[in-house]
Amino acid sequence: MPAAVPIRYYDRYKKSVETEQVFGEKWLRFAYENRLGQLGVSLMAKRRLCSSLYGWQMNKRVSALKILPFIIDYNMDVDEFVKSPFDFRNFNEFFFRALKPECRPIDEGEQTAIMPADGRHLVFPDVDAAKGFYVKGAKFTLSELLGDAELGEKFAGGAMLISRLCPVDYHRFHFPVNGQPNTPALIEGWLYSVSPIALRKNIRYLVENKRMLTLIESPEFGPVAMLEVGATNVGSIKQTYVEGRSLAKGVEKGLFKFGGSCVITLFQRGRIRFDDDLVAQSADFVETYARMGDRLGEATT
Repeated sequence: MPAAVPIRYYDRYKKSVETEQVFGEKWLRFAYENRLGQLGVSLMAKRRLCSSLYGWQMNKRVSALKILPFIIDYNMDVDEFVKSPFDFRNFNEFFFRALKPECRPIDEGEQTAIMPADGRHLVFPDVDAAKGFYVKGAKFTLSELLGDAELGEKFAGGAMLISRLCPVDYHRFHFPVNGQPNTPALIEGWLYSVSPIALRKNIRYLVENKRMLTLIESPEFGPVAMLEVGATNVGSIKQTYVEGRSLAKGVEKGLFKFGGSCVITLFQRGRIRFDDDLVAQSADFVETYARMGDRLGEATT
């Protein structure tokens, strides 16, 4: 059997390439790189019942015993948490924890968009011209992603940001631009993993998984589409924003319950210029680690 290919990403703050410490790596590699494991994914792991059962376990009080070992294993900064690690009633409550606002400052430029979530990010200035998303030649269409051919045409040739959240990350997502969001629409689907271990095997998991679609009308960027993508062991996607009003970038939009997950943001053609460091890394299929509120790019005129 060939050696496992590590997941590497570029850290925007350290300015260095790092190797990801993957939660449940042995299980993920068996599930998506082994034929027997792939059969198990097809029969069970992609289905909602499997993830619901796991989410139920993470809601039990006994699951709180997992919190401190998790914090130690992943060297988490507890000073960022609004609550003490000892105050969470279960692991799921810890998982979608709130952070102190000062720990995630919002880029203040009026014409700038921000990262909607903590995580590892890929950007594509022109989706149609991209050679692939996680690997060369592996793509999907925007019509498939949005679940609507007309809407896909509206964003044709547009720019896309894929933000992948690991279990260790802050699991709340925020608005990347100023604007008025509509009511989110549910697109039903499976619950495959969105780890690169899985996506390098089949990028189509992103268009086959359950996802929530919200359209945002932004004065600076025009129509922006935001999709929260469910994945294996994600208990639910919860929207927390108040509908029917214009909201500032950085306002909390919602949260994921337990599991790794993904947020995809789409801009229409010619409406955003992504920052050069993000474009350079993404051209080599290397994700960039950045936190919510950090600068993503600027509006074009």
